[in-house]
Amino acid sequence: METIKDTMKGLYLPGNSTVEIRDVHVPDPGPGQVLIKTKSSTICGSDIRAIYHEHKGKGPEAYQNVIAGHEPCGQIVKCGSGLKRFGEGDRVIVYHISGCGVCNDCRRGYMISCTSEHRKAYGWQRDGGMAEYILADEKDLVFLPDNLTYTDGAQVACGFGTVYEAIQKIGVSGEDAVLVTGLGPVGLANLMLARAMGANKLIGVEKEENRIKIAKDKGLVDEVYTPGDDTLEKIRHSTGGYGVEKAFDCSGNNAGRQLAIRATRKWGKVALVGEGGDVTFEPSPDIIHEQISIHGSWVTSIWMMEELVERLSRWDLHPEELVTNRYTLDKAGEAYELMAGGKSGKVAVVFDEEDNA
Repeated sequence: METIKDTMKGLYLPGNSTVEIRDVHVPDPGPGQVLIKTKSSTICGSDIRAIYHEHKGKGPEAYQNVIAGHEPCGQIVKCGSGLKRFGEGDRVIVYHISGCGVCNDCRRGYMISCTSEHRKAYGWQRDGGMAEYILADEKDLVFLPDNLTYTDGAQVACGFGTVYEAIQKIGVSGEDAVLVTGLGPVGLANLMLARAMGANKLIGVEKEENRIKIAKDKGLVDEVYTPGDDTLEKIRHSTGGYGVEKAFDCSGNNAGRQLAIRATRKWGKVALVGEGGDVTFEPSPDIIHEQISIHGSWVTSIWMMEELVERLSRWDLHPEELVTNRYTLDKAGEAYELMAGGKSGKVAVVFDEEDNA
């Protein structure tokens, strides 16, 4: 049985490009809740964009001075009363939004879209995964199979779940050439899953050489281009003059979104995944006359996250491979600084010595 301490270390983001490690009380699970020993917790770009440098978030992104981190994975070490499925010893991913459970969005499994005053996101409005333990509601858990690592699970908790949702919305198959603009951690995840789902040509666009190297070294792209005046022409030439069937923007900026739209062939589909920024395009020539569909995609549902985990297990596909840097909690300041630099792959904070490789 796990010996649980009374206090633990937890990480907070004061909003000035630093982190604070505080001693806090280890919570006790109530009815329908579990206490999870955190094994791995990855850093999301949204934390950098909306919390780390400055507390810019509003509404669902309003940070309320809680333990940070919304991509946690670990093992249940203590259970409250009334659990229906999970138990002590289970390996679990935490879906990072705890919704009200009774609105239309929650009943669809899309707690991300819950607008109730009772909605609380882990690492935003309730304590998250950058601590030795995390208190979670049983309804927010996804089972982690033994052949997936805890860092695999942490990757699923947000980034991989997000791109899997986008891929399912517009569809990817062996018929498709796929473009991904922006090869940060989410864009790299997009390529990895599109490859696994049979895309016959994968094209990436990225300006950072480190991220281009990751994409090439991991065999995630057939072609990769840096942004430039001739990038659109190169993509069209690579696809016989037509453009790609499916495009995903993970850059979150105007130029990346414009390229994703204009590099898509007639009757093709585009998914906007990257957050922030803006976009300008000409509706008639860019969209209407080309019969192109554009889909917005925000995170995923808990049932689709569970489906993704099942697929990853069956495919023996490991999101952990895209983690380029690991840190322990006492070095988390370095981890956030690296992630904020925008040049690395995924960055993880790990809590077990065997995971700190």
